[in-house]
Amino acid sequence: MRKNFLWGASTSAYQVEGAWDQDGKGRSVQDKNTPSQTNSEISDFKVCADHYNRWKEDVKLFAELGLKAYRLSIAWTRIIPDGVGKVNEKGVKFYKDLIAELKKNNIEPIITMYHFDLPEALEKQGGWSNREMIVPAFVNYAKVLFTEFGKDINYWLTINEQNVMVIAGHIIGIRDEQGHDHEKSLWQQNHNMMIAQAKVIELCRKMTKAKIGPAPNISTVYAETSKPEDVIAMENFNAYRNWLYLDLSCRGKYNGIVWNFFEKNDCAPEIKEGDLELLKANRPDFIAFNYYGSGTVKFNNQKLGEKNLHSHQVDQQKMFNIPGMFNCVANKNLPKTEFGWEIDAVGFRTTLRQLWDRYQLPLIITENGLGSKDVLTNDFKIHDDYRIDYLKQHVEQLKLAEEEDKIDVFGYSPWSAIDLISTHEGIEKRYGFIYVNRDEKDLKDLKRYKKDSFFWYQNVIKTNGEEL
Repeated sequence: MRKNFLWGASTSAYQVEGAWDQDGKGRSVQDKNTPSQTNSEISDFKVCADHYNRWKEDVKLFAELGLKAYRLSIAWTRIIPDGVGKVNEKGVKFYKDLIAELKKNNIEPIITMYHFDLPEALEKQGGWSNREMIVPAFVNYAKVLFTEFGKDINYWLTINEQNVMVIAGHIIGIRDEQGHDHEKSLWQQNHNMMIAQAKVIELCRKMTKAKIGPAPNISTVYAETSKPEDVIAMENFNAYRNWLYLDLSCRGKYNGIVWNFFEKNDCAPEIKEGDLELLKANRPDFIAFNYYGSGTVKFNNQKLGEKNLHSHQVDQQKMFNIPGMFNCVANKNLPKTEFGWEIDAVGFRTTLRQLWDRYQLPLIITENGLGSKDVLTNDFKIHDDYRIDYLKQHVEQLKLAEEEDKIDVFGYSPWSAIDLISTHEGIEKRYGFIYVNRDEKDLKDLKRYKKDSFFWYQNVIKTNGEEL
């Protein structure tokens, strides 16, 4: 890999910090919409890994791991409790201290501005549906971040997995209307996010010298068969899941396949005068993206009914169908994790190729990992060979993409640096290199233990990817 490659790891504020109401933090939609609403056995986000109170211990472990970068998110409600209004100085201090400690240990902080945790006070005012409220609020929040942290941050990520928020929005901060209003609302919220992002990119360039980009979840899509109709379905799903969001960000225009779908189904968002010009003038410096596995589809010849076009999803890998567009299907050629997610390392390389060929922007991977029910042994070890195997396969493909395909990729930050609360399956579904000793409801002692994957990744970083 290139010299100074950013070997990192990732987390998000609401999944790792805990301290949900400590030191003046306001309530977010995640404090309201915890997984326990649908499954009382799943842990909530009130304590998580207690990173807020144990960050020095955690950064010390990150430094021992050898991280060159740490991708974290800032909780909007920790900085501005109600989304707008008075700044919470204790929240600012927490992130300043954390960033300073990271830099002291030569770890590059990569900051996500918004990771699924909309302030509840703004959600009550319509959230992302209310353009006149939410866009200025997000820009003001960004201004506070650039003012307080701008001199220390070289890489900003605007919105994490915007496409997943549209696909799975009912549990991660997207207002869920009914019937036709559901579709119209979803795509209007998506458009409003794009406008907010463009304005924040513009502001970032005025206030800082940093680089800035989006962080969608992007996955290559296969046709189930070589039938021409299945290939059309593949094109439809690629446009719907991937290119809609990045074409808007990187080209300043709507993807034609999806826009035709909007018009046909009377759910096109309102585009105000100057919107597309704003998008074209404020394209990102790079693309950050999250990848876990590929998708496979077949043709869908159903006619539209009275139900919502857009299926309710519980996570980005679950299958869904859009009448007249595609049916998601299982790929019989791929193994699965114990949580049912398909594993496709070669698809990771394909995704890198497609992104580079389509947009010609530098790339950084900001999530990639395997969730599993890790077991702490009696001698306090965690033997997660399955995670090592998953990551090894993906790093091998990453190296091929960089060295043979000549793709400009400058960093890799697996999910996750430390065990955190999975949005959909709680602490049971662990991703981290560092084990946190707690169960769904029993917090135990929250002690940290290094997994076998910790030592594997430590050596990968030390050898710059030469030894896998």
